[in-house]
Amino acid sequence: MIRFFFILILATNLYTAKAQVKIHAHNDYSQPNPLTDALQSRVFSLEADVFLVNDKLIVAHSLKETRKKKTLASLYIEPIIQLFRKNKGHISEDSLYKTTLVIDIKQNGPDVLQYLIRTFEPLRSYFDRSLNPLAVQIIISGDRGPVSEWKNYPSYIYFDGRPFEEYDAESIDKIAMISDNFYKYLSKTNTGDIEKIKEVVQKAIRINKPFRFWGSPDTEIVWKLLYDNGAAIINTDNPAACRAFFKY
Repeated sequence: MIRFFFILILATNLYTAKAQVKIHAHNDYSQPNPLTDALQSRVFSLEADVFLVNDKLIVAHSLKETRKKKTLASLYIEPIIQLFRKNKGHISEDSLYKTTLVIDIKQNGPDVLQYLIRTFEPLRSYFDRSLNPLAVQIIISGDRGPVSEWKNYPSYIYFDGRPFEEYDAESIDKIAMISDNFYKYLSKTNTGDIEKIKEVVQKAIRINKPFRFWGSPDTEIVWKLLYDNGAAIINTDNPAACRAFFKY
């Protein structure tokens, strides 16, 4: 596989309008030190999958794993608030750094969204950039509810868009990034699919949104392949190595 992707890179022209790389900490909750490790790697965004169980948001990859009872509040919301208080209004000691919490709703999207609104409404100084430019931005992925309803959610709730969805102007304003499955665009045997990557990234760029591929091989070769073709957000399970590779 490595040789295949290396050949692809050699055959690909560098994208001429690359944005600064943004690192997305995929399934951050599975890391040895959730939140902390991601912040040390200065990620653009970190992801937590959630299920609503017994009126609590449990962080887990599957419903079976919710028995571990790790809540969104204990893993992320409360530690984020503590960091802001510790750092005098900032998420870290770097007063210019800011990040994003991507909440991947696994099921019951509309119900979970209402739960999140009740949770974040009294905490807007930490999670609403209209009140605090350095607040942690909230992006909803997974079961995001109907696109037509997005405009009805509070201004601090943003969404993870899809390249195959149709959006009006109000919906576009609620999108923070566009994401899709890597293997829909590039197979292991068809080098011609590289044009599909360029095309879908350009579609996002035309509406001024950064693009992220999920499910991509988590290797330096693929990170470079995607970045060189305009994907501003690099999805990874190893944020520290990804940050070291890009060196900024």
